[in-house]
Amino acid sequence: MAASTTAAMRIKDRAEYASKPKPLTFPPDAAVFDAVVAMCEKNYGSVIIVDPDDKVIGVMTERDIMRKLVHGGMDAKTTAISQIMTDEPRVAREDDDLVDWLRIMSNERFRRLPVVDDDGRIKAVFTQGDFVSYTWPELMGQAKELVKASIGKNWHLFLIGGGIMLYTLLMIVVLRGVT
Repeated sequence: MAASTTAAMRIKDRAEYASKPKPLTFPPDAAVFDAVVAMCEKNYGSVIIVDPDDKVIGVMTERDIMRKLVHGGMDAKTTAISQIMTDEPRVAREDDDLVDWLRIMSNERFRRLPVVDDDGRIKAVFTQGDFVSYTWPELMGQAKELVKASIGKNWHLFLIGGGIMLYTLLMIVVLRGVT
């Protein structure tokens, strides 16, 4: 993935990037059980599988545990992570364009994106939720513009409705004053 020329769109420029907790990492020969215990303690939905140089070689998610381990009738204490992890996952670089990865994750249907530095070492994990927080203000802006366009096109109906509502309120006040 090529580095973005727009600085505001880089993954590392997102405010939450610097504050993201360190990803939960395990070697491929660790037992699934140990990883699950750590995931539960930290409330994480995945672990990143790394080699001795901290380079990403796999990802194990809750879905992998459910579909491959549990459904496969495997024993979490004797099964190595490497047996159920997703091999060679897509990884992003810190300087990659955020919007490109949002599109790729959506099109390819994966939820967790390991982010690596220039040396390929794990730095963070971005989730689809992180990307939603990025797009939310834009979506709100679009909704605001749609409302403005709708009101602008139908302003006379809003004036009539507002006039009827004001007349009704005034009549209630007047009639209460008379009784």
